[in-house]
Amino acid sequence: MRKYILAAFAGILAGALVSTQLAGPLIAEETNRNRTVYQQLDLFGDVLERIRAQYVTEVDTGDLIRAAINGMLSSLDPHSSFLAPDDFEDLQVQTRGAFGGLGIEITQQDGYVRVIAPIDDTPAYHAGVEAGDLITHVDGESLLGMNLPEAVDMMRGPVGSEIIITIVREGVSEPFDLSIIRDTIRIQAVRARTEGNIVVLRLTTFNEQTYPNLVSGLEEAIDDLGGIDNLRGVVLDMRNNPGGLLDQAIRVTDGFLDRGEIVSTRGREEDQGERYNASPGDLIEGRPMVVLINGGSASASEIVAGALQDHRRAVVVGTRSFGKGSVQSLIPLRGDGAMRLTTSLYYTPSGRSIQALGVSPDIVVVQPPRAENAGEEEGPARPPRTESSLRGALGAETISDDERRMMEEEERAAQEVARLRREDYQLAYALDILRGLATMNGR
Repeated sequence: MRKYILAAFAGILAGALVSTQLAGPLIAEETNRNRTVYQQLDLFGDVLERIRAQYVTEVDTGDLIRAAINGMLSSLDPHSSFLAPDDFEDLQVQTRGAFGGLGIEITQQDGYVRVIAPIDDTPAYHAGVEAGDLITHVDGESLLGMNLPEAVDMMRGPVGSEIIITIVREGVSEPFDLSIIRDTIRIQAVRARTEGNIVVLRLTTFNEQTYPNLVSGLEEAIDDLGGIDNLRGVVLDMRNNPGGLLDQAIRVTDGFLDRGEIVSTRGREEDQGERYNASPGDLIEGRPMVVLINGGSASASEIVAGALQDHRRAVVVGTRSFGKGSVQSLIPLRGDGAMRLTTSLYYTPSGRSIQALGVSPDIVVVQPPRAENAGEEEGPARPPRTESSLRGALGAETISDDERRMMEEEERAAQEVARLRREDYQLAYALDILRGLATMNGR
């Protein structure tokens, strides 16, 4: 018996020695890491004191510390940043759908400000700002080397005041200036209209109004068609939609899915991930859908497009989306603004990462540039050469009134399609696909 006790004691002692030997280096490593952090903080304090004591002019210590915090965050990725109290309040107002500014969603690239997308019906949109533009100067002052909040501050100003931004655009040989008048931006999150018996839902952003606007707009459009039995399908147009609130993207996607995963997020630790699933119910009862995206479709737009594509609920048409697949957490700081920190990444239901990859359309359709003289009146069109134009052709006396009306309606529909193809080639293409899907489905 004593041998067993001695053996057990020896085993415990050996285990303790092994644990001590393993834990020793780990504890030492953690101690060294902490010592390095404290040394760096001491260095920061030394630099701060040197600036306060010896800089050529007196400086505000609070401004220095906020600049240091912002530099630390912006060094991580383009979307992490420090928000001063005023900026934090502006961000909260933006998510409610009304704010002052130019009407563009921006990020940072190679030291310059890059336009993710102009927002529909805003000063920037009407001035001709396009997704992918690089803004190099504001009122003649270079943005090179500035962080994103500093660049945003330069673009702010009183409503009604003028700002001149310098644009570098792919395909244009020289930079050029655009004059924009600042205005209060009131975003209509969703616009609904009908094209024949197809409903087009134009989503401009994902704010608190998006899903309620989508439901009310869809219901009104279906009523105009005389009921859902007359609906052939829906086009969800999210071109140049820079994203917004995650919960609204989930609700919009859920509106057209009966089941299955919508999106998942994965953070640094395994237990930080989240999965969001659809609930039963489809707003359009399974009718076909086409989703329109382009390089200005980002974040929440990509979540919706990726989920509907993975579930084969919609055909995605257009060009590859922006590829902003990171999640930012807004963390209020004690009495002084907030911190926007990237904490996880988005994944589509099939496990695809959106980050830097974007959503690739099922059918690539590039929007052709609008001709400079598109608005000019054209000369009289040459009459089409048809059977009835031939000399000696048999007359159409035997055609009934109903047949004649049907022919006239078909002609008007063809003319409308031709008009739309000139104005918005991608949307016309999407409508053609949807009509084909509806015909295949027997609707």
